[in-house]
This record gives sequence, structure tokens and C-alpha cells, in this order.
Amino acid sequence: MASSNAVLMRLVASAYSIAQKAGMIVRRVIAEGDLGIVEKTCATDLQTKADRLVQMSICSSLARKFPKLTIIGEEDLPSEEVDQELIEDGQWEEILKQPCPSQYCAIKEEDLVVWVDPLDGTKEYTEGLLDNVTVLIGIAYEGKAIAGIINQPYYNYENNEKQQLREHRNEAKAGPDAVLGRTIWGVLGLGAFGFQLKEVPAGKHIITTTRSHSNKLVTDCVTAMNPDDVLRVGGAGNKIIQLIEGKASAYVFASPGCKKWDTCAPEVILHAVGGKLTDIHGNVLQYHKDA
Repeated sequence: MASSNAVLMRLVASAYSIAQKAGMIVRRVIAEGDLGIVEKTCATDLQTKADRLVQMSICSSLARKFPKLTIIGEEDLPSEEVDQELIEDGQWEEILKQPCPSQYCAIKEEDLVVWVDPLDGTKEYTEGLLDNVTVLIGIAYEGKAIAGIINQPYYNYENNEKQQLREHRNEAKAGPDAVLGRTIWGVLGLGAFGFQLKEVPAGKHIITTTRSHSNKLVTDCVTAMNPDDVLRVGGAGNKIIQLIEGKASAYVFASPGCKKWDTCAPEVILHAVGGKLTDIHGNVLQYHKDA
């Protein structure tokens, strides 16, 4: 493994800080009360003010620091001047202390493609199911997802709600204060960090699948697997987190709909801990800029 001055590790360190800022923007839009919802292709395909601001923040922040990157975001936004307050130029120093896997130490900036989903689980975001929401930044090299950052803006959301209720009742707090939000990151050949890896309870076969985009094929495939339980939640990033934290055994979505920006970052986290993500035929996913 080589020095963390490598382009990849500098990019991951920057993307980590950028993802944290994105999480703050997501929470701020909710707090301000105007989601600015736009229907894109159908009633379940939505865009909010948070989608727009976060994509501008991530893409502009990355482009300023890494001008030779190829950056592909979910939202089709017009070119416009980005407010300086959306720019994040910091980097997470803990990541720079990590060694870069030797196979990636000579990568050049122009060799990398970044896939950005500014708000994964937008429909759930509009419905107040905030713990389903993630911000996804995936990094690919030669068509393969090699590094990923997932921010959960509302991680510990339920714990915070309970704590606020206790405080309202003047009850004593139970345990340490719950910090709202977290950022998970990973690099193939190095590992995945920011969470506690857990296994599904022994003997349990639990499937996680879509909440908002189901159809007969999806339902039939899930049923055919004869699961002990089925979790229907929003967001591809959220479902992968369910796998690595032992809440589900497999994520099944046998239907068109998932895009590269949905899967690039989560795939890295899953692969880094020994999991596998493929298309319905078992083929690996490709992340070339023209994929």
C-alpha cells in the first residue's frame, strides 16, 4: 500500500467532508419547511430543493478541487453560478492517514468517474420517512466501483426524537446523547468504516426490497425466495446499510429502475465487507462514464 497522497485517497477524504456538508443541507431544507417538490417522470419520481442544492454542492465542490474528474449526477440541472456557501473545500484527515491500496496508487484524476445521487430516497424524504434517506458519492475506475461514501443525514433520528420527548417531559436522559447523522466510507482493498458490521440472526432469511417502486415481478421474486420476513423501505443506500448491519440477508429488486448513481457507492461498502451486488442475471455492474 502506498502513501495517502494518492489521488484516490485525497478524493475520498474530500468526498467525505463534502458528503457531511450535503447531510447538513438535507436537514436544513426540512427545517426551513419548503421542500420545493417537482414531479419528474411520474408521481414516484420526485425532485426536491434538497436534491438540487446537494447536487450543486457536491459536483461544484469536487470539480473545483479535482477539475479533471468526470462527475455524473442524477439531477439534470441548468448551468448556473453556485452560491459559495454550498462549496466545501475541506477533507477528512483521518482518511488521509490511511494507506492507499497499491493497485490504485498510480491512478490519475482523469481516470476516475464519480457517480452522485444527491438524495437517495427522495419520495420517503417528502413523506417524512427521514431515516430512509442517504447521500451517495461513488468512485469508479476502469468501469469498476472502487470507493464510496454514504451519508445518512438522519441516522439516530428516532433516538433524537425520543430524547427530545424525554426532555419535554423533564425526564432524565438515558445514555449518551445521540448524534444526528453519520458518514460511512470504504475503499476496495482497504475496508469499510463508520458502522458496526453485523450478521443477520442465525437461521433467519430476511429480504429487503423497494417500498415505492414495486410491481408483480418484484413481489413474485421476493415470494419465491420464501423469506422469514420482508422489509419494504426506501433508498438503495439504505437497503445496503440494512445488509451490512444485519437487519437483512439480501436486497432483491428484480425490475428496471436502479441507476448507476444508486448503486456505485453502496456496492463498494458491500463488497469491502464480503458481500456482492449484481444485476438480475448475476453480472457485475459497469460504471464507465458512458455506461
